[in-house]
Amino acid sequence: MKTISIEKLVQEFSLEVLEGKDYLNRKISQPRTHRPGLEFIGYFDYFPMEQIQILGKKEITYLHKLTDEERRYHIGNVVKYHPPCFIVTAGQEGLTYLKQYCKEERIPLLRTNEKSSEFIDNLNNYLKNKLAPEIAIHGVCLNVYGVGILLRGKSGIGKSETAHTLIGRGHRLVADDIVVLKKISSKTLLGTHNRTNKEFLALRSIGLLNIAKIYGRKAFQEETRIALDIELCRWEDNELNNQLEPELTYKDYLGVKIPHIEIQLQPGRDVAGLVEAACTNWYLFQQGYNAAEEFFERIQNELKDQENE
Repeated sequence: MKTISIEKLVQEFSLEVLEGKDYLNRKISQPRTHRPGLEFIGYFDYFPMEQIQILGKKEITYLHKLTDEERRYHIGNVVKYHPPCFIVTAGQEGLTYLKQYCKEERIPLLRTNEKSSEFIDNLNNYLKNKLAPEIAIHGVCLNVYGVGILLRGKSGIGKSETAHTLIGRGHRLVADDIVVLKKISSKTLLGTHNRTNKEFLALRSIGLLNIAKIYGRKAFQEETRIALDIELCRWEDNELNNQLEPELTYKDYLGVKIPHIEIQLQPGRDVAGLVEAACTNWYLFQQGYNAAEEFFERIQNELKDQENE
């Protein structure tokens, strides 16, 4: 299971450590946060104790209004489960009692000046990305016309060369050779680099190119949502290559199904142009347009017109 340390969160979000600086090596494994409102009034049936606990204005205002005895009871019921840490939002003050309870239970108490809603959204997105299940595959990842694609095929078939042509046409490289795929949700797959290959593209007979330095920062993108899996393969003479509406197939990555397209190679074919066409066609299909359906509809209308003459 992937984890991230509280110390990493402190650095990433510039959090103030109010208590528990010696326990920042504690690990977080859950990609969501929790606000313990119901737990402060004694309801613990669904308390996610492994999640970061966020204390916004509602929670702190409620605790301020309690007597010392009530406060110790209600806070004690929560801290005894030893969540990874507490984070107080909106720079709230008057937390002496909370510092004491966290000190007793060795739980880091952190604070941010950001508002609860904004901070929770940012933190949840960060945790979801960092803790997402991931795999590494061989291929190239690009963003073409705003569509994230995986370009795959056997070694030497021309993936990187095709990517180079696409970059020259204004599209963006995400990763070459090794692509890291992260499952963000049941339907969302992100493609990114492995940090080592960031901005680099390897071309046979040429060597390594730093795309950002050659073409500028606009030629590189940190990550992209994968929408298409495009496989480059050898031309097969016995294959039917002129279907007006090829059968839709999918490639499964981490349980997420991605539409799959095969582009067969032959001397003289504009492979980069075919990739652009595939991305544009996929986008139009998402908008409800199907070129084959319109074509067949025109034929039917022509036949009807002939019958009526």
